[in-house]
Amino acid sequence: METLETEKLFLEEKPLLKPILDHSENKTKARRNAVVSVLLQPFQWLQMLCYRLNPSFVLGVVLVYGLNQGFSGSFFKVVTDYYWKDVQQVQPSVVQLYMGLYYIPWVMRPIWGLLTDVFPIRGYKRKPYFVVSGVLGMVSAIAIAVLGKLPAALALSCLVGVSAAMAIADVAIDACIATNSINIRSLAPDIQSLCMVCSSAGALLGYATSGVFVHRLGPQGALGVLALPPATIVILGFFIYEKRSSTVIIQKNKKDTDGVGVAVKGMYKTIKYPQVWKPSLYMFISLALNISTHEGYFYWYTDPTAGPAFSQEFVGIIYAMGALASMFGVLIYHKKLKGYSFRNILFFAQLLYGLSGMLDLIFIKRLNLVLGIPDSFFVITEESFSRIISKIRWIPMVVLSTRLCPLGIEGTFFAFLMCIDSFGQLASKWSGGLVLHAFGVTRHEFGNLWLVILIRNLLRLFTLCFVFLVPNADHMDDIVPSSDVLLKNELEDDDNDDIKLLLL
Repeated sequence: METLETEKLFLEEKPLLKPILDHSENKTKARRNAVVSVLLQPFQWLQMLCYRLNPSFVLGVVLVYGLNQGFSGSFFKVVTDYYWKDVQQVQPSVVQLYMGLYYIPWVMRPIWGLLTDVFPIRGYKRKPYFVVSGVLGMVSAIAIAVLGKLPAALALSCLVGVSAAMAIADVAIDACIATNSINIRSLAPDIQSLCMVCSSAGALLGYATSGVFVHRLGPQGALGVLALPPATIVILGFFIYEKRSSTVIIQKNKKDTDGVGVAVKGMYKTIKYPQVWKPSLYMFISLALNISTHEGYFYWYTDPTAGPAFSQEFVGIIYAMGALASMFGVLIYHKKLKGYSFRNILFFAQLLYGLSGMLDLIFIKRLNLVLGIPDSFFVITEESFSRIISKIRWIPMVVLSTRLCPLGIEGTFFAFLMCIDSFGQLASKWSGGLVLHAFGVTRHEFGNLWLVILIRNLLRLFTLCFVFLVPNADHMDDIVPSSDVLLKNELEDDDNDDIKLLLL
């Protein structure tokens, strides 16, 4: 009897082991599902953007920001540095001035914006300008690669042509971005995150391959690679979706010349609002005060006697790791920071940006060797940290710019805001070149380079005094006056002017 009861009890308790096994299996399955879910998130995110926007628009962002800006921009940066240093043998301060000229086409973005907004070709505002920019980029890159050693002025003209091609394509896609950001406000941070991810991924590829191409083909031959991305922009011009229309600005007279006047007048009215000019002024100041010391720093760490003498391939690796780190900066902003106010994000990002610059100072004084840190490890760590902070600092300013654009002239006005940024970057390059020259930093003399970098870092921290110009609002708040208020003010000022400026 006891045996039967014992067996019965054992049989009754035995199934209790099964839930424990099932629970363990469920935990394993849950972990697998979590991993798969994380891996699928980027694809689901892209699918969502394609569904809510247009697949050809998403492809356009990938090609323009990924190939045209990310890959070409990074490749252009490294190869031209070696081109001026080894082929043209120019002083670093002079190269800084030349690099400032690269920004001239970017400063002219309002002109490209006006062309795309009020001078449609066969009813299309964006498509033809993609084709024009692609052809210009291909011709300029091929010319400097195959014509032998050119005079410095002619070589500079070709490089400015490559930069102009990038700028025109950027204005065309930015107009599409501004329109979509206005129409679907909740997707504005996602669109900018897509732009930054594509730009960083393209930069990673460009930096990783630039050193190899310079080593194999030489700086001049490597510039021929820059003809490939513009070719894809030409193809994009034929396939990107765009509604055919003659104009967007509502006016009695449909002439293009009147359209230019309307667009300029609308820009003038918009920029007068404190909610617009104050953040625009901050963006200019933050870029202009960040004086560029890149060429002096580049000449130093490739110098075989004064610096660590990094090879061409390793220079590409440094920038490639920085591009990879910038992708983490985009991820940090997208996942953790986009809900915070523009002012708070920019304040802490600028503070960290100024402090991170001190790492350059440590490297120049070779204190890393005193601490037992190898040059290669230290410079990659410094570049990565700086790029993460730079990206977190840059994205909110671009998102804020899209929020300030009026419908109808969004391409022109966004280009105008980006033109202000380009002026700031041009001022950064030229002022940096003048400081390098003033402190006697040359191709082989780097004694005062540490002092130039210290001045740069102090100016970065001084920028914090102007953060109050940025609105204390996030991407979902109304930053500028409502459209009803703007229309009322326009009617009072212009006696029933026909311009209808619609702002967010």
